[in-house]
Amino acid sequence: MQRHTNPPREGWEKKVEDVGLRHHTAGGVPYWHEEAHYTFSLEQVYRIENATREMHRLCIEAAEAVIREKRYAELAIPPQAVPLIEQSWEADAPSLYGRFDFSYDGTGEPRMLEYNADTPTSLVEAAVAQWFWLEERFPGGDQFNRLHEALVETWTGLKPHLLDATVHFAAMDDVEDESTILYLRDTAQQAGLRTLQLRMEEIGWDAAGARFVDLDGAEIRCIFKLYPWEWMVGEAFGEHLARSAGRIQWMEPAWKMILSNKGILPILWERSPGHPNLLPAYRDEFMFRQGVDAYVAKPLLSREGANVRIVSPWHEAAASGGDYGEEGFVYQEYAPLPEFDGHRPVIGSWIIGQEPAGMGIRESSGPITDNLSRFVPHRIVNPLRERAER
Repeated sequence: MQRHTNPPREGWEKKVEDVGLRHHTAGGVPYWHEEAHYTFSLEQVYRIENATREMHRLCIEAAEAVIREKRYAELAIPPQAVPLIEQSWEADAPSLYGRFDFSYDGTGEPRMLEYNADTPTSLVEAAVAQWFWLEERFPGGDQFNRLHEALVETWTGLKPHLLDATVHFAAMDDVEDESTILYLRDTAQQAGLRTLQLRMEEIGWDAAGARFVDLDGAEIRCIFKLYPWEWMVGEAFGEHLARSAGRIQWMEPAWKMILSNKGILPILWERSPGHPNLLPAYRDEFMFRQGVDAYVAKPLLSREGANVRIVSPWHEAAASGGDYGEEGFVYQEYAPLPEFDGHRPVIGSWIIGQEPAGMGIRESSGPITDNLSRFVPHRIVNPLRERAER
């Protein structure tokens, strides 16, 4: 695993916009960063792929244990959400995707930092933008990236299990979320599904029919929502969710509330202590008072690195701002991100359906990956072939 610097393509802004990446710059600073890229050997990619498959398996088993053992309080899941979780689990409600974040430096095993199981983004850049970058900059090169094909295949496999051949897509008024929704709509259409799009605030409730409806009054039977479940159940909107159970399929399903919650980290460690892809994690900060150089305090529901603290036995090493934390924290052993000339990458490895399908990399200058961290493309190298070509 190496980081390389290289000049960006001429007119790169238009090139990434043409493939759907409209949020390539934030505050005048490029978020899409193609002045660098990372290289991996095939063996390293296999390690990431295998770790992703293994963590997915362990997470599904942990979700089942939480439901069976009624451990919702450990995740601060409100009582009104429990019937939704259990109904969606029993119905085997369809799931499309998720993204694991790993710390990995190219040696040893990738270590899971968290699972973005409900509303993961950076999909357009991982599935499309970096692939077109690769084709232009390194023709004939390879990438850990079959995300697009996997999405179309997964939608195709889900078709017989959907309540309707029309899938609604909803997100907030946000350029990144809308870009993600537009791309996912495209993959669903390629699978032969009819799609409609609206914003979350445009989802209506027909009280007489006890059903959710779109702006035309048509019932919504199947909807992909890029909107967190914990927000849904906590709003006035949430009181209608239980009444409509069985009449509507939400993707991601309500049982993903368990896996998108950082409270799953101690449960994973409890169930598989010493697992090479896991980090020690506990609900009690006291567990890290002895024998550990540093640990991380993470809010149960934090997003984009908000309100994360890296703590050592002697001082607070780093902290991020935000509006999370009232719901409680979990405490995970600190796995320092590898550093390449002052840049710290996090591997975002995607599960599509039930299988690993590709990865993207976000890097930061500090130890906490946040909403300002940049996306950097990657490629797979074959050292013997490249030496022969030179």
